[in-house]
Amino acid sequence: MEGTTGKKTETEVFISEADQYLFAQGTHYDIYKKLGAHPSVQDGEEGMFFGVWAPNAASVHVIGTFNGWSESANPMERLGPGGIYAVFIPGVGVHELYKFMITTPYGERLYKADPFANSAELRPGTASRTVDISGFKWSDDVWMKERESKDYNHEPVAIYECHIGSWMRHPRPEEKGYYNYREFADRIVEYLKDMKYTHVELMGIAEHPFDGSWGYQVTGYYAPTSRYGEPEDFMYLINKLHKNKIGVILDWVPAHFATDAHGLGRFDGQCIFEDPDPRKGEHPDWGTKIFNYGKTEVKNFLIANVLFWIKEFHIDGIRVDAVASMLYLDYGKKDGQWVANKYGGNKNLEAIEFFKHLNSVVRGTYPGFLTIAEESTAWPKVTGEVEDDGLGFSFKWNMGWMHDFCEYMKLDPYFRKDNHYAMTFAMSYNDSENYILPLSHDEVVHLKCSMVNKMPGYTVDKYANLRCGYTYMFGHAGKKLLFMGQDFGQEREWSEERELDWFLLGEDLNKGLLEYVKELLSIYRKYPCMYEFDNCWDGFEWLNCDDKDRSTYSFYRKASNGRNNLLFVINMTPIAWEDYKLGVPKKKKYKLLLCSGEERFGGNGCTIPKEVAAVKDYCDYKDYSITFDLPAYAAAIFVF
Repeated sequence: MEGTTGKKTETEVFISEADQYLFAQGTHYDIYKKLGAHPSVQDGEEGMFFGVWAPNAASVHVIGTFNGWSESANPMERLGPGGIYAVFIPGVGVHELYKFMITTPYGERLYKADPFANSAELRPGTASRTVDISGFKWSDDVWMKERESKDYNHEPVAIYECHIGSWMRHPRPEEKGYYNYREFADRIVEYLKDMKYTHVELMGIAEHPFDGSWGYQVTGYYAPTSRYGEPEDFMYLINKLHKNKIGVILDWVPAHFATDAHGLGRFDGQCIFEDPDPRKGEHPDWGTKIFNYGKTEVKNFLIANVLFWIKEFHIDGIRVDAVASMLYLDYGKKDGQWVANKYGGNKNLEAIEFFKHLNSVVRGTYPGFLTIAEESTAWPKVTGEVEDDGLGFSFKWNMGWMHDFCEYMKLDPYFRKDNHYAMTFAMSYNDSENYILPLSHDEVVHLKCSMVNKMPGYTVDKYANLRCGYTYMFGHAGKKLLFMGQDFGQEREWSEERELDWFLLGEDLNKGLLEYVKELLSIYRKYPCMYEFDNCWDGFEWLNCDDKDRSTYSFYRKASNGRNNLLFVINMTPIAWEDYKLGVPKKKKYKLLLCSGEERFGGNGCTIPKEVAAVKDYCDYKDYSITFDLPAYAAAIFVF
């Protein structure tokens, strides 16, 4: 039966000298099967095997509900010079709470959650929980097999970024009314299928103590957060998404970690996960610790973590948060707050090597897996091959495009002509990386306004503007990402403390916008010209990118077989342009596929003809042209 739990593993777990050696070398990619808490059988007796890395500890004990939190009942054995401690405790089953009590050489006692735990106590509790994640029956074989041969550079990628806790809630007080993973699965699959998104990107899955961090200050890298249920419930969610042909991307945060006392900081009394020098080991602006990327065990912890999510939870990709903060030693720091590298520069050489190692292992082993960099600078070759001194990511978020797009769309139409080229600039560097165009959660928080309220004018104008903006985004080269609520015109800024304003779908403008985005997604996935060639000029051509006085943009997307190309014409002003003349590449009939002004989308009706025939008349450096009346705040897509 789908999503059920089968027979659990009944094997002996132990840590060998080879395990210790590989971990010390930074190449034990299954270390999560040894460190942490694992059901085990020794001498015919069932119990739990515990392993932890604490090289500077004087002693380590396991304390938990199974021994009355006794600080002496279950001492761990130090296995070798690498600082790994282990113990098998008979009779311990699943769903027990535990911590490691670490005693330092100075007699200090630290009570730490397990860095490799697969489940955590529900906040505000901070203990780890024993679980067995080995028994889930997956039924996504078809998806997993097909993924192996995917080259997503030439496939449609339309991502729905989503925060589970604030997407939709029950009208009940317990646990803030959160949907659990299974309830969420049943609702989100229906929504994503209907809208025709290809992937969902889930924020804040790894365990974190503070809701307001959105999951970006992690304490449990190997545990899906208990806010929404058990690890097997999370498996159910992914399995169901895969069965419905929807990929799953997780936000992954290797840039920094939380400073909570039970977390990774000063884990054994000394800084083993972070650099002891605060100039290297701390983010002054974020109040977090920075991983020590030069330490083999730390690199192993992080790379094995990605492989854990791939192998145990079948995820399809990671969006790596705050990559720029890892690449630059002086990121967010003033003079005196950072230390230069051995060459005197600001590049973090250890982090560069870490990314190359990570992408080589992960993408080399799982070729259909996506690694996506949230990188906000002009760092070269983020998606370049490691062999060519690139970082090896699959895609990079195009933060430049996002900034330029939002700043332009906020402008009063009167001033848009003076900022016309902000919208075209991204194509000048488009072939330098494999890009995703993101309109993410970061753009609709901290007084930045929701997407619809960034738009100028009266309410009806705001929605007309946004329909034009989204048309431009979908037509532009690059894969697509929208944050939840943006597709129906969420009017309030996003807050993790409440669900989206779904009631807005009772309004014509919001319902119309959702229907429009659905049409854009459908066109995006249906026509190969929209995604075949995203990172080169083979798939895109400007027709007129210089019409600044009228604030119009026209371009077309080219298919490899020359058929079913799509022509985009977008008017970013409240002025209708009569007899709008446009140069076109072929003497053909251009059939109207979509018009943003249709009444069903919240417009005033579309006056553009259903079909426009090209005539031999030189225009825009083309031998042929078409002429039609272009309505105010209108976007039109023609197929030819």
